[in-house]
Amino acid sequence: MPNFGSPFSGNVDRKISKEELIQAIRLDIAGEIEAIFTYDSHVQATEDTVAKKVIGDIRDEEKAHVGELMALLRILDPKEAEFFEEGQQEVRELLEKEK
Repeated sequence: MPNFGSPFSGNVDRKISKEELIQAIRLDIAGEIEAIFTYDSHVQATEDTVAKKVIGDIRDEEKAHVGELMALLRILDPKEAEFFEEGQQEVRELLEKEK
C-alpha cells in the first residue's frame, strides 16, 4: 500500500525491463477494469442525479484508459497484438454466421 504522505513512496530503485513493463501494463488494465466495475456499481446504487453524472463520467474516463493501455500493450508486444486480432476475427466470423 502506498504511503501517500511521502512524495517518494512511489519511487523505484531501478528501471524495469520490457517484459516487466508489459506485465505492469496488464496489471494496469486489470485495475482500470476493476475501477470501471466499482464506479458503475456506484452509479447503479444511487438515485442522486449529480452523483450519477459525475461518477459515470469518471467511469467512462477509465474506459478510455483501458483503450490507451491496450494500444500501448499492442505496441510493446506485437505477438500479443496478433492474439487480440485473432480473437476479434473469431467474433466477426461468429457474427457473420448469425446473419
